Amino acid sequence: MRTRLLLVLLGFATAAVAGFVWPLLMVTAEKRTQQLVISRTADLDRFAVLAQQAATSGDAGQLRDEVTRYAELYGEPVVVVDARRHPVVESGGMRADDPALAPLVDGALRNQPARPISAVRPWSTGDVLLARPAGTGTRVDGAVVLRASVRAAAADVARGWAEVLAGAVVAAAVFAGLAVALARWVLRPLAELGRAVHAVAAGQRGTHVTGRGGPRELRVLASSFNRMSDAVAAAADQQRRLVADASHQLRNPMAALRLRVDTLAGRIDPAGRDAYASTVAEVERLESLLDGLLALASAETTATALAAGGEPGAAPRCDARAVVRERVDAWRAAAERAGLRIDGPPADPDAVPVGCPDAELAQVLDVLLDNAVKYAEGGTGVLVRCAAAEGRATISVTDDGPGLPAEELPLATRRFWRSGRHRGARGTGLGLAIAEQLVTARGGTLSVASVDPHGLVVRVGLPLVTNPEVAG
Repeated sequence: MRTRLLLVLLGFATAAVAGFVWPLLMVTAEKRTQQLVISRTADLDRFAVLAQQAATSGDAGQLRDEVTRYAELYGEPVVVVDARRHPVVESGGMRADDPALAPLVDGALRNQPARPISAVRPWSTGDVLLARPAGTGTRVDGAVVLRASVRAAAADVARGWAEVLAGAVVAAAVFAGLAVALARWVLRPLAELGRAVHAVAAGQRGTHVTGRGGPRELRVLASSFNRMSDAVAAAADQQRRLVADASHQLRNPMAALRLRVDTLAGRIDPAGRDAYASTVAEVERLESLLDGLLALASAETTATALAAGGEPGAAPRCDARAVVRERVDAWRAAAERAGLRIDGPPADPDAVPVGCPDAELAQVLDVLLDNAVKYAEGGTGVLVRCAAAEGRATISVTDDGPGLPAEELPLATRRFWRSGRHRGARGTGLGLAIAEQLVTARGGTLSVASVDPHGLVVRVGLPLVTNPEVAG
């Protein structure tokens, strides 16, 4: 936007400067041309008077002397002819029978006005011919023709144009400075608003703009943005507190309910055992849902704290490869009970340091391995890999189960979403949402994709840390 605004302002400034400069250049050239014409016309008038006196007295000596001195002094030849076109005086190598002089001589002898000469330009180099009739009243006794050089006038015009153009450059520089200052004054609040909007979108709470400078409308917009930012932060806090408080407050009655249900285990008649088993399953589902909500609220709080300026103390980090191997070992027994084989990453002495606490990375891996073991129906194994390249660590968990249709892949990380084919399986639909929240809070990415011919792969990308030290 700044570039477009500057182009518009500079375009107007250039048009304004050009609108003043062009007429000044033309006036300068025409003024110097008029000076040349007036000066040479005065000389022609002098020679015309002498030519008329010579025609009256029959003595052309004075005329010849002045014409000769003029040609020697200024280097501009003069020719004087009588009424019958016979040469009276010729100087500077110019002759009366020159074909170029014929139209001017004819016009002067007929007492016709001379044609105006073209305005002199800096690049003008040729000479101009000026003619003047000699005589009194309507009587013409001869004609005077003068060939004037325009080189001196062209040099004067060049100097005048140089002064005008120098002034135009200074004016253009001033206009450009004013345009830059105006653009900066107008766009500085917009740039600040843009950065603040990105900060709010990234989860930074209480982001404000100063609102200094710029038009009044933008200052009003800045004030409105600050109020909106406070309202968004307050609403987000209230939402997180509601989820966390509700989940926490429900745990006590849920624990009491679970205790009472468990005490009924030995007192259920055979006819009511199916209903009792369903009740226990629902209680377990509610407990899992409450645990998921608490974990999600904790993940969102961590993400907000990181976006607002990071965590206090040293930056967290861990060895991703070590955490992956540890979680694969922890889930190996559950996979074997489900009839699956977990293939962990091969042994490698090199660490893969990532900017994420080991507890959070372990929580993410638990979600991915739990989903792989839970939903890999008909599959034979789960493949887990950890690699580092181009400044990022990539952890992938691949199963060879039925996977998900292409239209359901973008929904896999949505809260409470579950595929239609898995409605009866245990779970709350919060696992991948929690994992994605934890990963993105650390500057990483989580993606879900299909595997050919069947299966699902979840990839987690995390930025590597440059310091080789890792903390557990």
